[in-house]
Amino acid sequence: MWLLLNVCLFCLLQYGEGQDRATLWRGNDRSGHCQYTFTVPSPSETSCPPTASGGPEMEGLKTRLSLLEVLVARLTGGETRGPGLGAGSEAGLQEALTQAMGERSLLQGEKEHLERDVEGLQRRVEEMRRETERLKSRPCYPQSPLVPPSVPLQDSGLRLAGDAGVLSHLVSNAGRQGDTGSLRDPAWRYGDNAGFQELKAEVTEIPAPSTEDSTGCGELISIGEPVSHRKADSIAGKYGVWMQDPEAVAPYGGKMVWRIDTVGSEVRQLFGYEDMDQLSKGYPSKVLLLPEPVESTGATLYRGSLYYQRRRSRTLLRYDLASESIAARRDLPHAGFHGQFPYSWGGYTDVDLGVDEQGLWAVYSTNKAKGAVVVSQLDPHNLAVKRSWETSIRKNSVANAFVICGRLYTVASYTAPNTTINFMFDTATGQGKQVALPFRNKYRYNSMVDYNPAQRKLHAWDNFHMVSYDVRLGHQ
Repeated sequence: MWLLLNVCLFCLLQYGEGQDRATLWRGNDRSGHCQYTFTVPSPSETSCPPTASGGPEMEGLKTRLSLLEVLVARLTGGETRGPGLGAGSEAGLQEALTQAMGERSLLQGEKEHLERDVEGLQRRVEEMRRETERLKSRPCYPQSPLVPPSVPLQDSGLRLAGDAGVLSHLVSNAGRQGDTGSLRDPAWRYGDNAGFQELKAEVTEIPAPSTEDSTGCGELISIGEPVSHRKADSIAGKYGVWMQDPEAVAPYGGKMVWRIDTVGSEVRQLFGYEDMDQLSKGYPSKVLLLPEPVESTGATLYRGSLYYQRRRSRTLLRYDLASESIAARRDLPHAGFHGQFPYSWGGYTDVDLGVDEQGLWAVYSTNKAKGAVVVSQLDPHNLAVKRSWETSIRKNSVANAFVICGRLYTVASYTAPNTTINFMFDTATGQGKQVALPFRNKYRYNSMVDYNPAQRKLHAWDNFHMVSYDVRLGHQ
């Protein structure tokens, strides 16, 4: 400390003698130690010269920092224009940001879907484990011994189905003395050993009964391989819906194809193509701007109108293609919306509209149904509910659904390349049952499956791709 005071006194005598410009300060530093600070202004220099670390390097660093600030301002929507950033660069940066944000949202959604799939698989594994333990604990019952050939059929305890009475009567009479000549078939041959006899018979094939009715309707028995027609051009086409009107009216014919890309917060564009060839080439002949935004992939076409769910609501809209205006609107009673009861892949698929041979349908769920699938037939003119059925399968356990001939069918998975149609509900009988019809997700993210009764095809939107499937009805 004495050395420090001596130095301070020397500096005071050398630089500040006779002047009241030198200052001495004492105080604790950040670590709590006492520190003396002596300050003397320069008698000749008005400013300090640049140090070795300043100069051009410092100016270059400042320039780079300024460019970085301008770039951040551009990406966040600022208005300040920096050097070297023209209108083209600004548009490119904004487009890249929009695409990156969209891809981030999609990846986040897919991550959540995969997590739900993993939870479902874990539950299935646990159920299978419990079922295995239950089956292991059951006793094995001994099988009944085979009836030896020497035992008469009427004494063996066996019964024959169908015409069992007549057949057993013939067999029993054939073994009696004196009656064999009248009942034995001329083709019945036997040798000296009566214990062995060879029986020959002719088999006539009888066709199985058909489930097809006079209108051509029937139960779904198979689905063909997917046929690809077009791939969407942008991230907005990750999910979507494409349709053809099964009962088209003027001014658009039955060959007209309609498409909606459904990724985005304000989905309102409806693209029209003259036919499938123009769809595959990507040349729309008509682009309509819908007056109210679309929610998800549940739209459908029927008798010259587009039917769809309004965004963030349970309101159904009928948009007349000829007048390009809303022709009817109505709330679907008690229907969940905007993520309350979606399909397993999410996407706000709470309400799914479709058409079959019997008319317009809505597939959804309600709080009263506790998440189970509800299917309702709608009046195509005013959207009123004509009749509803509640099924036994939960809506968030299936990937999609469609109606054929008044029967509701559900798809088990939207990502598995080889999945199944796993459930059928018949509105004519009010009964449902488990089924197992093979179904392929060729591109492994199927967000829309709808039926076209005029073409007897399924239309689907599988991971940017518009595909179709042939279906077979009528025979079991």
